[in-house]
Amino acid sequence: MAALRVGQSLAPRTARRLALLSFVLPLLLWSAVSYIPFVWHPLILITDPGDVDYFQPGMRMDRADFRTEVAHAVAAHKPVPQGVPANPIYLPPPHAVFLALFTAFATPPATQDGNWLHESLWHSIQVIFWGFVISSILGVPLGILCGAYAPISKLSEPFVEFFRYLPAPAFGALAVSILGIYDGPKIAIIVIGTFFQQVLIIANTTRKLDFSLVEAALTLGTDQRRMLTRVVIPAILPDLYRDQRILLGWAWTYLIVAELIGTTSGITWFITQQARYQHFPNVYAGIAMIGIIGFGTDALLGLLARRLFPWERSIAAQFGASTA
Repeated sequence: MAALRVGQSLAPRTARRLALLSFVLPLLLWSAVSYIPFVWHPLILITDPGDVDYFQPGMRMDRADFRTEVAHAVAAHKPVPQGVPANPIYLPPPHAVFLALFTAFATPPATQDGNWLHESLWHSIQVIFWGFVISSILGVPLGILCGAYAPISKLSEPFVEFFRYLPAPAFGALAVSILGIYDGPKIAIIVIGTFFQQVLIIANTTRKLDFSLVEAALTLGTDQRRMLTRVVIPAILPDLYRDQRILLGWAWTYLIVAELIGTTSGITWFITQQARYQHFPNVYAGIAMIGIIGFGTDALLGLLARRLFPWERSIAAQFGASTA
């Protein structure tokens, strides 16, 4: 098992195959649960109601209740109901979700006040963008300063440590009171949820700077005013970039909660509406779109990182992860 050695690099073809397998295995499990009758399938989908008056074709019911009705029909010498094993309606098979991924963009909203899927996605992307941009404008400089200068760290980080334990959704009502019912409070929740984490993570990244670089810069005559911009920031830039990619993923996790505050909008509203009408393939399609957009964005940022920092090598890249 040489490939399992710590830090062991993989051949590009092997890395690609393992990356593909990471998606194929869950899909195979989902397919097995969906299509193989003896793997779960706790319900019976009625195909023929027989003589049972409350049965309807397409109705799902518990196996035990179905067997009871079958036994009653047999005992009374009446037409026996027929059915096939089925899963609950909230677990659609893969093909239904894949079909919904295509049809949801062409299917009009179920209500007049609803939005198309592409409209919902675009609205959510804007909320994520502005929330993360504001958080980064404030959090990145403060994090670097905390990591570089001990007085600023002692002045800021104790309060940041305290505040990061406060759940961002708890500020929802306050955000609505101050910022109104539209996008303002949603953006604020994402800012609150990521800003304090940014400060601490970036401060820790800054502290990992090789101090020999600072000593070399001082030896060459670099003053303290230029130390930050000429030495510290360029040295931590690859790690800082990687931190931002991880924190962007955290911003997406706050999106669903943020969009429940104030007016309902975005992809959360689409998912909620589809669930209300039991269009569960569309629910899964909406959830999958969040993952596709997030994963696609991270992959693009990863490709950009290779252009920006070609000298950067990490153990994550050796394992074929998307963090390089």
